[in-house]
Parts: sequence; structure tokens; C-alpha cells
Amino acid sequence: MSTLPSGTAPTGTVLDALPLFPLNTVLFPDGRLPLRIFEQRYVDMVRQCMREDAPFGVCLLASGDEVARPGVDAVPEEIGCLAQIVDCNMEQLGVLLIETRGRQRFRVLSHATRDDGLIVAQAEVLPDDIIDCKLELLSECLDALRRIVASLHSEQPDKSKLPFAEPYLWDDPSWVANRLCELLPVPLKAKQMLMALPDAGMRIEIVHRYMRQHHIV
Repeated sequence: MSTLPSGTAPTGTVLDALPLFPLNTVLFPDGRLPLRIFEQRYVDMVRQCMREDAPFGVCLLASGDEVARPGVDAVPEEIGCLAQIVDCNMEQLGVLLIETRGRQRFRVLSHATRDDGLIVAQAEVLPDDIIDCKLELLSECLDALRRIVASLHSEQPDKSKLPFAEPYLWDDPSWVANRLCELLPVPLKAKQMLMALPDAGMRIEIVHRYMRQHHIV
């Protein structure tokens, strides 16, 4: 199990035994990811992460299934996002409801499957985004995101049910780009590509182009 505490780690930090949770979803930094945990390997993982105040890694499934099946290996994508547990409740005996937040991205250097089926990885913490945005595009993306958030708030007063959590970092280009990427109705492989980009400006340009094509901006 990784001993990385909550918070951030220096770029290039190598985590020797990061537990991985391969899913049919893409977690972005600062993203909100609620999970219902029932497989014993992940129940044990969550308990250990909470004891050690340590994150686990979320990766999009490159192949395989979320729920273990005999003879079918789950293969994670190379780039994932650290998930920090911020809340945990027991729905029923053996079933945990957890709330997580995306932290830093990481690159899987190697991975192995333990006897209990849990995948553990040697992973390198990646740098924060390069921020080199075209201000006009960023401004239009920010306006679109504000409209979307206002609409979501009017439809769902319970903020705990919204797709992303406060605080809202309106002045952070990476946060704006990531929230829009989460909302776009594009294939998971496209979201994975967007999350893996090292430059927030590139992410903003792609998102802006998509929204212009679909008359959102």
C-alpha cells in the first residue's frame, strides 16, 4: 500500500504499491467520484486507505470488467488520477458508500495483480497542468460553465448530488477545463485523452471547439 498522505506529492514521486481501482469512468483532478464498494478486495482497500489517510488510483479500464470474473483480467489505462476518500458510510453489512475527490494525475510504470485480485502499481506522480490558455477561449468556456452550473443548481438544490463539488475555482483554467470535460457527452476514450493532456490550454481549445460545433458557445 502506498504511504502517500492526503494532499499533494512532489512531481516525479514514485509510489511503489499504489492500489488501483479500474473503472468505466475517467476521474479528473478536483473531480467528484462517489462509489459503492462491495467487492471484498476494494472494501479492504478502502479501509486501509482510510487508516493510512492515503489515496488510491482510479484508471479507466483499457480492457476487462469492473466486477471480477474468472479468467478475465482488468487492464488499466496508463494515465490515472489519485482519488482521496473524503467521506465513507456503510450502506449495509459489507457495502461501503464512499465519496472521493480527484487529486494529482499519475502514470502507471508497472502493475501486478495480488492474490486477492487487487491491482497494485508502481506509479509516478505527474506534474500539474501547463497553463497557457488563449484568454478569449477561456472566457467563453468559463461563461458556458457558469451557465451550466447555474442550471444544475436550479434543477438540483441538494449540492451533494451535483456532478462536482465546491469550492468552484472559476479563476483556475485547469479546473474550468476539467469540469467541462466531465460534462461533455463524448466517449470515455476521448475523456481519457483529454485528462491525460499535460496542457490546460490544449484542453480548453478542444473543449471550446466541441462546444462551438454544438452551438454551446
